[in-house]
Amino acid sequence: MARLSCFSLLLLLLQTQLLVLVAAREFLRLPSEKDVVGTRWAVLIAGSNEYYNYRHQADVCHAYQIMKKGGLKDENIIVFMCDDIANNPENPRPGVIINHPNGSDVYAGVPKDYTGKDVNANNFLAALLGDKSKLTGSGSGKVVSSGPDDHIFVYYADHGGPGVLGMPNDEAYLYANDLVQTLKKKHAGGAGYRSLAFYLEACESGSIFEGLLPGNISVYATTASNAEESSWGTYCPGDDEGAPPAEYDTCLGDLYSVAWMEDSDAHNLHTESLRQQYDVVKDRTSAHETYSLGSHVMQYGDLGLNDQSLYLFMGTNPANDNTSFVVANSLSSSSSSSSSSSRPGAAVNQRDADLLHFWHKYRRSEEGSARKGEARRQLVEMMARRSRVDKSVEMIGNLLFGSEEGPKVLNAVRPAGRPLVDDWDCLKSMVRSFEERCGPLTQYGMKHMRSVANICNAGVSEGAMDKVASQACTINPPASLF
Repeated sequence: MARLSCFSLLLLLLQTQLLVLVAAREFLRLPSEKDVVGTRWAVLIAGSNEYYNYRHQADVCHAYQIMKKGGLKDENIIVFMCDDIANNPENPRPGVIINHPNGSDVYAGVPKDYTGKDVNANNFLAALLGDKSKLTGSGSGKVVSSGPDDHIFVYYADHGGPGVLGMPNDEAYLYANDLVQTLKKKHAGGAGYRSLAFYLEACESGSIFEGLLPGNISVYATTASNAEESSWGTYCPGDDEGAPPAEYDTCLGDLYSVAWMEDSDAHNLHTESLRQQYDVVKDRTSAHETYSLGSHVMQYGDLGLNDQSLYLFMGTNPANDNTSFVVANSLSSSSSSSSSSSRPGAAVNQRDADLLHFWHKYRRSEEGSARKGEARRQLVEMMARRSRVDKSVEMIGNLLFGSEEGPKVLNAVRPAGRPLVDDWDCLKSMVRSFEERCGPLTQYGMKHMRSVANICNAGVSEGAMDKVASQACTINPPASLF
């Protein structure tokens, strides 16, 4: 009996250990296909236009191809892009868009849900919220009609500034508080989604979520840069191996965007988590933590979602079924694949990518040709506009706070964890006042949003802002835009 009791006790102990191991395995494993309940949705938006911003639409088209190969249906993928690149007279390969120097066409098959003027903040937020009644224009009418078991992936590529994201044609900006309020509303009541991942490519993109995105609405966000720095274009014209084909005079992609997409192209996404991709993208985008030609990739929101599989949001390409994610190999691979992007000429600050385009366009044009003259005019006008915006903002600060205190107030950066501004309505009205007196900020001038926010934070009235803006821009009148 004693032997039997000991044997029974040993058997019970072994069974208990086995149950613990099984439970641990279930806890640690990444979700598999049987764990996916409901529908995957994707909202992909390029918030710019014009050929010199080629890279944003190229990024979004590439993202579409990843979702499509991953098994998402077109009815559940919503694409916003101006669609003025593929067939642009400047495009050396008509009807084709590439996102890598040796890449294939990523434009083929991309849905044209919202194009031209239908690419705007109102339609983007309405589509994300799932509210067809708020859509305007003549788009497809597709919205994210998700339910409580669904997973949503949002990818936004464009220019930005502190607290703001751009839209085509210098129309109404997308402000951080409006975006976050939409996400909160989508989550309210528990019927909007199970989890949402938001990948954001823009300068100062961290400021869109800094101090604003709560950690309890099942939204995980990652950004190309922190709240104070620019993001970077890549595969840009130059003499390096990372440059685009010789006939291109514009950047083909953005560094952060290319990093997450080329990583997704290479792996079975069943085996890779959001956190693992974040680590790979962070390494590549930071130029391997040198930041010589790179930025700080950030995370915000519900970081408890970090362990979720990318498969939940993007599906996975069946061709990669035998390709497992291994951290060491992936970091090594990203180092190798991005080495060309860390050399001068292959990567460029996002805000200077337009100047790079016009310079190469001018340099390559035949001497005395109309094309060369037009490129020179565009380059000169763009530089003049930048100078006028910079001088106008500086003068407004001097008029409001004095020449010594003005720069300190305008350039002040709030501590980490605090939003850019306390009163977002003030920021919007101050921007309107500036633009009415001084002309559009444009994609370059969005970098001054922090200065305008600090004017609000200092308690300046809208009337006072309007008065000094009128004075400053009488001295520095708005430049004409080509």
